[in-house]
Amino acid sequence: MNSRPLQLDAFNRLLDIMDDLRAKCPWDKKQTMQSLRHLTIEETYELGDAILDNDLNEVKKELGDLLLHIVFYAKIGSETDAFDMADVCNEICDKLIHRHPHIYGDVQVNDEEDVKKNWEKLKLKEGKKSVLEGVPRSLPALVKASRIQDKVKGVGFDWEEPHQVWDKLQEELNELQHEVKAGNQDQIEGEFGDVLFSMINYARFLDVNPEDALERTNKKFIKRFQYLESKAAEIGKPLSDMTLAEMDVFWNEAKKL
Repeated sequence: MNSRPLQLDAFNRLLDIMDDLRAKCPWDKKQTMQSLRHLTIEETYELGDAILDNDLNEVKKELGDLLLHIVFYAKIGSETDAFDMADVCNEICDKLIHRHPHIYGDVQVNDEEDVKKNWEKLKLKEGKKSVLEGVPRSLPALVKASRIQDKVKGVGFDWEEPHQVWDKLQEELNELQHEVKAGNQDQIEGEFGDVLFSMINYARFLDVNPEDALERTNKKFIKRFQYLESKAAEIGKPLSDMTLAEMDVFWNEAKKL
C-alpha cells in the first residue's frame, strides 16, 4: 500500500484539481452547497450499494466520488472565509481526540459498549440537550429508527433480554390486528409503524442490520422476478396474461438458483 507521503501527495493533487475546476469549469463554477446536496446523497447510496455487494474496486471508486464532494464543499466554504479543508480536518481530529479519552486521556473502558456510553455522555457535556440531536431529520425512516434505538441504548434506555423485545413485538402485532379488524385506517398506520419499530429493535438484539437485511431481500426478489420475466419472454406470454399458478412455476425455479 502507499506510504503516508504518497497519500498526502494524492490528496494535495485532488485539492489542486478542485481549485482548477472551480476556477475554469462552467459547471463546477456554478455549483453551491444546495445544488450539490442531492448529488452527495446519491453518491452515499452508491457507496452503500458497493459495500453491500462487497465490490472493493467499486468501493474505492465511490469513496473517491464522495471525497470529491467533501473537498468541493470545503472549497465553497473557503470562498467566503467560512472554513477550508484544514478547518474540516482539524474539527474532526479535535472531536475524535475529545471523544476518545480512553485513548488520549486516562479514562478506562472494558468494551465497545463502554465506549459508546462515554461517547453519548460527552456529547451531552458539549451542550447537546438530547442524545437524539445527532439523528439527521432527513434520514430514511428505517435507518432513522435504527439510529434512534442505538442512541438511547447508549444512555441505558434499553431492554435487558431479547425475549422481552420479542414479547413486545407480539404485543404490537396483536394491536395492529385489532385495528385492522376495526377498520380504523389512521390507527392501522400508527400500529403498523409500532410493529416496524419493534422489528428494527429486535433486529438489533439479533445483531442484524435491518437496512442490510431488507436490501438483501430486495435484491433476492429482483433477481427472482427478473428470472420470471425472462421465462415469460421465452414462451412469448406477457406476465399480465399468465395465471398466478403459471407464474409460481417459474418463481419456484428461481428460488432454486
